[in-house]
Amino acid sequence: MEAKIKVDHVSKIFGPRPKSVISKIKDGMSKDEILAQTGHTVGVYDASMEINKGETFVIMGLSGSGKSTLIRCFNLLNKPTDGAIYIDGEDIVTSSKADLKKIRQEKVAMVFQHFGLFNHRTIMANVEYGLEVRNKSKQERHEIAQKNIDIVGLKGYEDKYPDELSGGMQQRVGLARALANDPDILLMDEPFSALDPLIRREMQLELLDIQERLQKTIIFITHDVNEAFKLGDRVAVMKDGKVNQIGTPEEIIEKPANNYIFDFIKDIDRSKVFQAENIMIKPNALVFMKDGLNVARKEMEENGISSVFVVDRSRHVKGIVTIDDAVQGLKEKKTLEDMMLTDITIVNRDEYINDLIPKTLGSSFPLAVVNEEEKLIGFILRVHVLSGLAAEDVEESEEYHT
Repeated sequence: MEAKIKVDHVSKIFGPRPKSVISKIKDGMSKDEILAQTGHTVGVYDASMEINKGETFVIMGLSGSGKSTLIRCFNLLNKPTDGAIYIDGEDIVTSSKADLKKIRQEKVAMVFQHFGLFNHRTIMANVEYGLEVRNKSKQERHEIAQKNIDIVGLKGYEDKYPDELSGGMQQRVGLARALANDPDILLMDEPFSALDPLIRREMQLELLDIQERLQKTIIFITHDVNEAFKLGDRVAVMKDGKVNQIGTPEEIIEKPANNYIFDFIKDIDRSKVFQAENIMIKPNALVFMKDGLNVARKEMEENGISSVFVVDRSRHVKGIVTIDDAVQGLKEKKTLEDMMLTDITIVNRDEYINDLIPKTLGSSFPLAVVNEEEKLIGFILRVHVLSGLAAEDVEESEEYHT
């Protein structure tokens, strides 16, 4: 994948002589020791990462971990004490004031935790603000602002003022304002943490929907592990100013780099992280529509299973046949199509376990998992959905039925 941002050994120290502290950190002094002895605060130390174009990259950590300090380095609200930050191959740390202004206006936008709206301006005027600074014509900024107001679901609220809206709606305004400049990169510093749980979940889903349509490069800060794993394509975990681990949510859950991360993620709701493809079983046996009941019976007997999916030549699922129905059909000289059951549930490979629970409860058979081309790639037993097991806990020798 194409790297949009490269962070190369970035450190940010707060204090009168920040560069003098770098050598002390290299010598092994802790963050607390440096503060006590020098009066300097270590915000971030030696952070390195690559963020891909179109990726939602989450930086996660507790208060004081350095995550908010780091995200402010991406637009030089915090200028790094050491290291480089490359955007599209250019080191922004060495940018001139004019170049930095252009980067902030056109390439990188930020959404803040407390919205940062102008209470004396309407919603439309708030969203137009960045375009106004860039001297866009009144008609052009109105058209662009309207498009982004529609994107975040606030059509009809253009003439309202921020104090007339709920917290979740105000955050939508902040998001629309950031999107109005059509930035390549969207920085989001704990944008949903001030919202109540229900609105927070709605905003998370809204962000996922918007990202699917717009494919921005998003750097998202949170202290909530469930939020991090729900939103992030990859996640960086920080502690005491250092990056402890970077990986996909699945990689971090399966192989936490240290005890700190193990403790951090132990309460994660796995049903909202793992997807159908993580817990499915790849089928050892399939029956094609051209086959007969004898072939179906033989496949089930040889594989020690009690039912088998029926597919067409393109491996699209057509139904399922059980061993009992196959045997009965052979006695009555019926065809495979006669005995095939079609009341099966088909799910996509990227559906979350949490969303599969009601589907498996309403189905008498295993769930059929399909890919983007709607081809069968696996099946899921009810017991695995209800227990929320990780993929490596699924035993392929189990029967097809629950």
